Amino acid sequence: MFSRLLYRIVLFFIRLPKSLTYLLLGVLVVLPLLATFTAKIYQQWDNDPDRGALAIAEGKFGENYSTPEYLDQGWDANGSLWFYNTTQGSAFLPYDFLLALEQPEKSALSCERNGKNNSWFLCPKFVDDYRYLPQKSTFFNPDALPVGFVKERYQGKDYVGLTCSACHTGQINFQGRAVRIDGGPAMADMVGFLTAMSAALNQTQRKPDQPNPRLDRFIEQVLALGNDFSSAEEVETALNKWTATRELYNTVNHSTTNQCLQPDGSTHICVGENGREYSYPLRYGYARLDAFGRIYNRVLQHAINRQQLEKILKTVTRFDGAERVLSDAEVDLVLKGVGDPKDAVLKDEQFTQILANLRSNTPGYPKLNQPNMLRIRNAIFNPPNAPVSYPFLWDITYSDYVQWNGLAGNSFLGPLGRNAGEVIGVFAILDWHTETGVSKWMKNFSLSSLLTGQSNKEQVINFKSSVDLFNLERLESHLLTLMSPRWPFCRNGQSGDYYLPNGPLSQAVDLRDCAGQDLRMNRPQVERGKVLYAQKCQSCHIVLDREAGDRLMVSNMVGIQDPETTDETMARNSVQYHGKSGNLRNTYQETDVGSLVIQEDAPVVQILTAGTKGVIATPDPDKWLPVRLYDWVYSLVRSAKDNPVQNSLKAGNYLPDTTANPYNSLLAYRGRSLNGIWATAPYLHNGSVPTLHDLLSCVADRPKTFKVGAREFDPVKVGLKTEGYDGFEFDTSLAGNSNKGHDYGACSLSPDDRMSLIEFLKTL
Repeated sequence: MFSRLLYRIVLFFIRLPKSLTYLLLGVLVVLPLLATFTAKIYQQWDNDPDRGALAIAEGKFGENYSTPEYLDQGWDANGSLWFYNTTQGSAFLPYDFLLALEQPEKSALSCERNGKNNSWFLCPKFVDDYRYLPQKSTFFNPDALPVGFVKERYQGKDYVGLTCSACHTGQINFQGRAVRIDGGPAMADMVGFLTAMSAALNQTQRKPDQPNPRLDRFIEQVLALGNDFSSAEEVETALNKWTATRELYNTVNHSTTNQCLQPDGSTHICVGENGREYSYPLRYGYARLDAFGRIYNRVLQHAINRQQLEKILKTVTRFDGAERVLSDAEVDLVLKGVGDPKDAVLKDEQFTQILANLRSNTPGYPKLNQPNMLRIRNAIFNPPNAPVSYPFLWDITYSDYVQWNGLAGNSFLGPLGRNAGEVIGVFAILDWHTETGVSKWMKNFSLSSLLTGQSNKEQVINFKSSVDLFNLERLESHLLTLMSPRWPFCRNGQSGDYYLPNGPLSQAVDLRDCAGQDLRMNRPQVERGKVLYAQKCQSCHIVLDREAGDRLMVSNMVGIQDPETTDETMARNSVQYHGKSGNLRNTYQETDVGSLVIQEDAPVVQILTAGTKGVIATPDPDKWLPVRLYDWVYSLVRSAKDNPVQNSLKAGNYLPDTTANPYNSLLAYRGRSLNGIWATAPYLHNGSVPTLHDLLSCVADRPKTFKVGAREFDPVKVGLKTEGYDGFEFDTSLAGNSNKGHDYGACSLSPDDRMSLIEFLKTL
């Protein structure tokens, strides 16, 4: 289609008089430039002085706080709001559906929305239950969506999606006041939120042989909005589709592990008293997500083809290994009418049909129970069982490598690839499909097919998607101006109690003066802590000037073979997880140690890399052709040009990549600058240590269990409240949750030295 259109455009210009041709070409150049300039002005229009923040009374865990205040991090109100509300291409539900959706039946937190009082899914207290940050209506957010929830328009329809701010905006509370931290780790429970959404959608569907008032109210509300739906039948059809889509995502990403943690921190396969292997669910709780596991599964779902899926379904065995889960006849029924065997990819709706067929009670269908469904899931996908804390974003644009294990190089187009991969995992609409007609014939001239190695393939995947490369580049550039948060607390010179200084909301908390002679820091302790930091910490965690425009954060990698390494699960999963490569089989991919061939069963990191290249090489399908091409070129050029980081070798002690093990260096964790570390609890990559005081104590003295979920800050131990409320219980005895490692002599610190080191860390 694109090739035909391009041919017609060229032919059209050839036949025009020269003067008119030049005029039209000028317009085609000027209009995209004008659109870019207008976008720059437009993003300045939302400057609510509260940055949309809401006070909460009687919130989750009994929290009460006034309108959140801010720190001086380099962004004004407009800068924060633009970060919260700029789309990236994520789309997890039709927009009107989220506005009209009610909470699951057992919840009754009512509020007024859409001119009606009801238990809406978007009620601030319900949103707060899952620790997302409620917002009021502002210019860019007229429907008062939480931080990081945005309206995304794709192919003529509106959806609601997430931006990076949903997971990378933090908040601490202290004695009835709240401080919002841009770029900080969120407390969000995404799994709980999506589970509640699936329950609400299921309860809204039509029930056999009985009326469903929820459905009637839902249809009425959606139609009253007057946007993308014009009939009750259309609403109900879309409701069924999206309910199945969300259920598919939750099923694929149900977190289980068959690893049991040993006292020395190692793991082995769990074996019960009967001698049989077993798995158990691994809950993330608040403030964590196995983002990589979910991104990996998303790309596997869209890479595998029907032939490979059929092969898997015919070989999966039950737990005892003695017999297959599915017979040939059952496999044939499960796949009946699902896609063309010659298609290079499977679509969401085809996978949802497969899921329904596997569970179907219809005679002849398998009617699988949960254990056997997990056997099928684990054969196609990988269990996302390595939850990690949401990373903090300040200085990320100045980092040589990013992600907890340094998986993503950050030079040249690295940031664009990293962000595109994130959106792929976080609900981008992936309209990947098999090229046909002229488009297939033009594969040798397609940048996408060249970068993904498909030029010599009989079938070619078109990587069309909702991923917004233009905005991803703009967001990454915006992060160049984000600075780490400074310690905001003052300390009473008489009592020693901490407090947040008072002042107008328009003034950043960390810029306000302390009362009287009170100080923020104990200077003698800071000086002693500075010496200790240089001795024990600085070789891995360099000190950066938060305001230096030429700063560079060099990561120091510590391999999992190091005795001081922390929980290994995330690093191992990133390398060891495999899946079917679909049409990418037998294509070539560059690594740091040479080219390799992607096998049918390949490391998922290879498949994700190829898929991300395909997405980046595919211009936005939603824009007018000249704007589409201009924005695409602009995104690539600016992403490379604005990037202050150049390609470099990794620093540290880790296993190097080799031709036999080209991803060895990913079996490591990254030491980075500790600027703003006070605002990023819980600590270690998996959130297994609640406070800095605990982290700088002996490993044996760290809490074995503690509560997570409250935002009340402890300025003495430097972390969040860990007891005295009904939060999520973090159990460090479970695989993936180990709090071992990262001692480096901390156990030998005297109590005074420990507090001095903490005092210095507050200054970073």
